Amino acid sequence: MGALTSLQVDAAISYLIAIIIPALDAIIPVLPSETAVIALGVATAGSTDPRIALLVAAAATGAFLGDNLSYLIGRRFGPAAERRFFATPKGKRARAWAETSLQRFGTQLIIACRFIPGGRTAVTLTCGLTRYPRRRFTSATAAAAVIWALYAFFIGRLGGKAFEDRPWAGFLIASAATIVISALTEAVRRARARRRRSRGDAGQVETDDPGEHQGDGDELRDRHRVA
Repeated sequence: MGALTSLQVDAAISYLIAIIIPALDAIIPVLPSETAVIALGVATAGSTDPRIALLVAAAATGAFLGDNLSYLIGRRFGPAAERRFFATPKGKRARAWAETSLQRFGTQLIIACRFIPGGRTAVTLTCGLTRYPRRRFTSATAAAAVIWALYAFFIGRLGGKAFEDRPWAGFLIASAATIVISALTEAVRRARARRRRSRGDAGQVETDDPGEHQGDGDELRDRHRVA
């Protein structure tokens, strides 16, 4: 309770948390950036202080800086970054998914990856490793940072308003809501990926069969000519 009540718009610690944790979360995924911004939303739920906008801006700035730091690490320290983040089989799959998805969706993926568990680090590092156009990356991460900061802060304020007398209950409910939303986002992504693979397999079969039948017909015609 004391930790939440200390996160007010007039406390310097609130702005430090809003910037630093989202910035470092890009390269240290275990840091709870979304949880931190939700906590700020819960703590300031009863306030109408205009400086709340500064807190949201600080969270968006931290997220933007973190994404671009990740991009810079991938671009400047490619081989070392790849060994550090993508050396395991799971990491290699994440890198392959990020690279394929970037080719298909581009900036849309960069924005959406903020809401995909584990997607932010994989995508932003891969953008640096593959030298994705810097201007497009910067624009996409700026949009993603603003959307994400507003989303997390709003969820926190919603939970805080619903449980004004029990801020910890509001915090837990808001955190649970973001987990559910992230899980649904990931489930939709996986379902769409399975459908694309299924369509690709079906298309491959369809393109293979006519060729095989055509080859059989050519062979029969050749036999008739010989006869």
